[in-house]
Amino acid sequence: MRPLDRAFYHRPTIEVARALLGKIVTHGKTSGRIVETEAYLGENDLAAHSARGPTPRNRVIFGPPAYTYVYFIYGMYECLNIVAEPDRVAGCVLIRALEPLDGISLMRRRRPAAQSIEDLANGPGKLTRALAIKLKHNGVDVTRGPILVSAPDREEPFQIAVSKRIGITKSPDLPLRFDIKDNRFVSRTLPK
Repeated sequence: MRPLDRAFYHRPTIEVARALLGKIVTHGKTSGRIVETEAYLGENDLAAHSARGPTPRNRVIFGPPAYTYVYFIYGMYECLNIVAEPDRVAGCVLIRALEPLDGISLMRRRRPAAQSIEDLANGPGKLTRALAIKLKHNGVDVTRGPILVSAPDREEPFQIAVSKRIGITKSPDLPLRFDIKDNRFVSRTLPK
């Protein structure tokens, strides 16, 4: 596998959110296939952290593409996003769910409450725990590491399901959630 280059992310956020499906996230000895994403469209998207413009917390979203935006939510979970769009244009993709590939026993130790392999990384807070992604990883270049996003050695065909984003109150009905249709590792299924 080779990491995706910066040009992959240097395009509209929705395109990147769809194109990330099936790609591999690796951190240390753990990895997973991206099976679910959500697009956050910048300053015109009221649900996006960038909606009010740049702040010290969100400034990475307004920078060049292919960097992580990691934030803490509900006082207990980190969430992994990847910056899309050209430099100075806000947009990022939330990685919502992974299909575990490598380091599964390590993921199980990090997520002892998981009842099954499907439950190890089927949510944004679950996947960051399983892969040990923390706030200190905010601003990491995913083309160089330590968190890498790569194309798989062999692309498998799949259909993309589209629905509204989950767990937000602003702009909740926008169809900006994408998942690999009928994949058992998706966080939860909503009517399409």
